[in-house]
Amino acid sequence: MEHRVLGGQGLEVSAIGLGTMGMTMAYGASDEAGGIETIRRAHALGVTFLDTAELYGGGTGSNEKLVGRAIEGFREEMVLATKFGFVLPREENMARRLDSRPEHIREVTENSLRYLGTDHIDVLYQHRVDPDVPIEEVAGAVGELIGEGKVRFLGLSEAGGDVIRRAHAVQPVSVLQTEYSIFERAVEDEILPTIRELGIGFVAYSPLGRGFLTSAVKPAAEYPADDMRSWDERWQPGNYERNVEAIEKLGELASEKGIGLTQLALAWLLAQGDDIVPIPGTRSPERLAENVAAADVVLTEEDLARVNEILPEGSFGGRYPEAMMPKW
Repeated sequence: MEHRVLGGQGLEVSAIGLGTMGMTMAYGASDEAGGIETIRRAHALGVTFLDTAELYGGGTGSNEKLVGRAIEGFREEMVLATKFGFVLPREENMARRLDSRPEHIREVTENSLRYLGTDHIDVLYQHRVDPDVPIEEVAGAVGELIGEGKVRFLGLSEAGGDVIRRAHAVQPVSVLQTEYSIFERAVEDEILPTIRELGIGFVAYSPLGRGFLTSAVKPAAEYPADDMRSWDERWQPGNYERNVEAIEKLGELASEKGIGLTQLALAWLLAQGDDIVPIPGTRSPERLAENVAAADVVLTEEDLARVNEILPEGSFGGRYPEAMMPKW
């Protein structure tokens, strides 16, 4: 597996990581056994970068505990990333409550260390920008944890250019994590130029369009209520049909190259710069192996041009409802 160095502080990770959110939330019932098997398969295939979060356990630590159990025996070979920033457990109506006060950051970090069964977190992200806490205080709090050896690198998630610059001036930011894929291209205009100017790496979450870029899709109404695709705009009538048409064309390109659609999507991201690492999520060891194989796919300039012709501005439909959209 190729490795990439993200940011200027020496964070080295596999070119393709693994997101673990879907093992415990957002895509139907949890599957702990499948999650552990998938993480261990990832290690065997050379994946070193695992992404979890306090939120993914809904306040119980279930996702981080799953990751901690899965990596017993090889923790030092892995780069563990987790996140703070929400008040948990959340209300039943999914109201978003943010909390990045320094004392809360420390509390969440201590919990994450315990749940993961480790003495340090490699990358600690602010999950979402908290408008009530200056980013300078957030960066300073994580900087203190770095000084104590409990954290190695600071990351931000879904932050805008001004916030990134202000945080970076206090404590070097190693990585920014935001949704990016053939389907979701918003970061290309301002975010990527900003972090490249500052020497910050980029971690692409939902690199497979929340599963749409796997070709195994069905209309929103056919997903259970606890699956976010039941309300995602890209799966709704009108948008769904146009997006299906686009992935059929992308699938034709993938077939011509003798690869799968998911491999095309991940290879496309890797081709956008050697400072980008996608973290596709899956519960399936078999799908994981397909994803990892994308690191060996080489796309030509003609291939990249064809992708842009098919979806020049990304998918049809927003990635979140307006109330949940991060404010850059």
